[in-house]
Amino acid sequence: MVGLIETPSQRFPALDAVQGTSHAFLLRQPGIDVACDRDEALARLRPGFESGIRAFGAEPAEVATAEQVHGGDLAEVGQPAGLGAPIPGVDGLLTRRRGAVLGIYVADCCAVYLTDKRGRGIALVHSGRKGTEAGIAPAAVRALGGWGIDPADLIVQLSPCIRPPAYEVDFAAEIRRSCAAAGVPAEQIHDDRTCTARDLARHYSYRAERGRTGRMLALLAMRE
Repeated sequence: MVGLIETPSQRFPALDAVQGTSHAFLLRQPGIDVACDRDEALARLRPGFESGIRAFGAEPAEVATAEQVHGGDLAEVGQPAGLGAPIPGVDGLLTRRRGAVLGIYVADCCAVYLTDKRGRGIALVHSGRKGTEAGIAPAAVRALGGWGIDPADLIVQLSPCIRPPAYEVDFAAEIRRSCAAAGVPAEQIHDDRTCTARDLARHYSYRAERGRTGRMLALLAMRE
């Protein structure tokens, strides 16, 4: 088809094994100049994001996103407001609504996927250095626990993110540690240790590209 945009994406085996959920991690879009500020980069990447969302099996209007202020707050998503209408003041999203798609942008920060093996709820959070210090990932574990979801029933997946020696703080290790401390079994916390700054053919890196770069998009949904 003329004009078709194909957005590269990654899947994670641990999440593939969870029935009733779908996920994707949309990677660097080839041929798009993103040597600009964040808002302009996101505008240039928007057609590719929309294509990737449709390949995921949803429409952009079905996606909820967060403002991402590098904090520790979360919001429950009922009816998503659409790709262009982020929920203000939060860095994490959770939902019990089947069909709602959660979306988080990252470029060195980590997108942390949390899924319940029994299909009662999901969460997706943006956790860089500051968000990790604020404890956003264990806060998501506790929020899901408020819905009666035992941490022992959670599968946690970390996305690619920046790591030492490309960055001075190993916040991914702290995410894993804090989720385990919140009650998630260590064997159910998954991380392939990929560093975004070491593979710019597939990833955007805020640090390696000196702040003028694009964003990957993490997607997570409960299916009907």
